[in-house]
Amino acid sequence: MSKRAKIQAFGGFLTGMVLPNIGAFIAWGLITAIFIPTGWFPNASIAKMVSPMITYLLPLLIAYTGGKAVGGPRGGVMGAIATMGIISGSSIPMFMGAMVMGPIGGYVIKKFDKAIDGKIPAGFEMIVNNFSMGIIGMILAIISYLAIGPAILSANLVVKAGIEAMVHANLIPLLAIINEPAKVLFLNNAIDQGIYAPIGVQDALIHGKSIYFMLASSPGPGLGLLLAFWLFGKGTSKESAPTAIIIHFFGGIHEMYFPYVLMKPIMVIPMILGGMSGIFTFKTLNAGLVAFPSPGSIFSFLAMTPRGGFISTIAGVTAGTIVTFLASSFILKLDNKVEGDVDFKASQDLMKELKGSKEIETKPQTVIRKDGTDIKLIVFACDAGMGSSAMGAALIRKKLAAAGLNVKVINKAIEKIPLDADLVICHENLLDRAKIVAPNVEYITINNFIGAPEYDELVVRLTKEKQKV
Repeated sequence: MSKRAKIQAFGGFLTGMVLPNIGAFIAWGLITAIFIPTGWFPNASIAKMVSPMITYLLPLLIAYTGGKAVGGPRGGVMGAIATMGIISGSSIPMFMGAMVMGPIGGYVIKKFDKAIDGKIPAGFEMIVNNFSMGIIGMILAIISYLAIGPAILSANLVVKAGIEAMVHANLIPLLAIINEPAKVLFLNNAIDQGIYAPIGVQDALIHGKSIYFMLASSPGPGLGLLLAFWLFGKGTSKESAPTAIIIHFFGGIHEMYFPYVLMKPIMVIPMILGGMSGIFTFKTLNAGLVAFPSPGSIFSFLAMTPRGGFISTIAGVTAGTIVTFLASSFILKLDNKVEGDVDFKASQDLMKELKGSKEIETKPQTVIRKDGTDIKLIVFACDAGMGSSAMGAALIRKKLAAAGLNVKVINKAIEKIPLDADLVICHENLLDRAKIVAPNVEYITINNFIGAPEYDELVVRLTKEKQKV
């Protein structure tokens, strides 16, 4: 597996701990926005829930989810027990600690269960299972309290201090230089949920809002890029842009604009400029959100905006949109004058060369291509299993239904592709990771989540094979 795929996989694992619990984060954010002294409807009694939720509930949910992903339900409980030690010894919300101790707890109990499998005398299974978890959990909690917690706290303070130093030195817009290229390489979830969200929660607990929630999740730059392609693009990129705009800006699925940047890598420059402009505007106008906006749509941004902050939030999003649009439009117009009318497919081929995705295509694959009548389950997989995969699955499901094909279509995260899948559809940059999970199934890789010709080709193929029966 390539280094990029390994980084994506790590980011995907972090995302897998956070995303299932986003609803709890939103609940905390809404309680904070509405009932704290500076909220819409201050209520001192209800506001008492804010601190316990951020200190205990959210980290323990993350720890349980991470532990369960590694060691099943027992792993989830063990991860929560181990994380309680870190929480007890810390003065800040321990999200980083939960992301570390949750999986560790799950791993330890998984290894223990494997070691004693088949060695427990009949009738003693329950007592061994319960006391083993209690004893090992106690040990992990003490270790995390005495050693791991202080180490994670120190590392967290170093990272936080570094980013805060950039904030105070008015250099925070430079973070866009890291954010934007990383996002289009499908590391957006790792950045948002692995770095900015935990720091943002600590900041929001103190100040009631945080700019860290806005650094990489603003829909403004992506909107500017897609608007430029809509007005000045060519071929399929121009035709698909309006739909991508709706899904990206209102639905919050930022993956919609990634193929446009990968197709023409120079477009990362307008994205960086737009990101820097948006962050600069947020910082200048003292903008901030009360909780992490997920998905990163304009609706989520406005919902997480505290009272009196709408102008600064909208201004930052608008600044990012305008700057990216102007820079992208200039590049597209210049491209028209120099290269002529280059179609979308040719640009995709160029993207493959620049991004090295041909390496994926030329790797030997073990594929079991089933007859169309045997394909009962199609899985659309993406990094988190909730954004672009959900939209892609809906599109394919609709096309199959219109063709009279009764095939089940679901969406999953890359690491959770079911073993009984007959066919998997994913972005070509995620193929390496997908093949590790399910190496012997047929894959269809795409570049464009909306206008992918592979969707229609699949429908035609399945229809023809069905008619042969």
